[in-house]
Amino acid sequence: MIKTIFFDLDDTLLWDKKSIKTAFQETCKTVASLDPERFEEAVRQEATKLYQSYPTYPFTQMIGINPFEGLWGTFDDSGVEFQQMHQLINKYQVDAWTNGLKACGIDDKVLGKQLAQQFVVERKKHPFVYSETFAVLDQLKDKYQLVLITNGSPSLQRTKLTLTPEIAPYFTHIIISGEVGVGKPDLQIFEFALTTAAVVPQEAIMVGDNLMTDILGANRTGIPNIWINHHQQTPETVQPTHEVARLAEILPIIEKL
Repeated sequence: MIKTIFFDLDDTLLWDKKSIKTAFQETCKTVASLDPERFEEAVRQEATKLYQSYPTYPFTQMIGINPFEGLWGTFDDSGVEFQQMHQLINKYQVDAWTNGLKACGIDDKVLGKQLAQQFVVERKKHPFVYSETFAVLDQLKDKYQLVLITNGSPSLQRTKLTLTPEIAPYFTHIIISGEVGVGKPDLQIFEFALTTAAVVPQEAIMVGDNLMTDILGANRTGIPNIWINHHQQTPETVQPTHEVARLAEILPIIEKL
């Protein structure tokens, strides 16, 4: 019998990719001489290249922080690795935008700094939630214990929840990888979640959009799971227990369990 539902946050309840895309669009279109789509792609490429060059990269992979979160996070969190990120993040943000400009033929660090600052503002202005998020949570909140398991830095994930304050009250516990010390799909964060929720694997179900973090980790821990396949992908190495195309489709599955 299912007692607890573990939810992923980014691109499961919050539409993070749309927020990032909108922030890029709004920032890139301010440089009138450049094609905004080409400029965005250049900044994404330069940011990714730069992000992967830092000694903190293995840590960000393990905790689950991507280069585009790095473009607006502060990472002023406790721990040596987070403090290393905090010290380099401003330079990273400016250099990513400056290098993106250079790739498009503009050498202007002052403009790069302005764009880096604007992107942070734009990302905070555009928090998106899937249209079904609150209706689904409303139907589940009185029947099950709801627990959020999210990869990322504590400061950034809590900023996301602050920008969309309606989400957090649904959850008995909010588990952030940067506070646990490991990210999904590591067994440890799922075992920590089970202990925190006081359930065994068969009494829980994991709902998430990412096969290689949410579903793989749940499989490793013996937790049944529902994969939200937003983009009609074909699972290859990781097989979910259940698969749906959108969030609302989890309800009939959970009701039968």
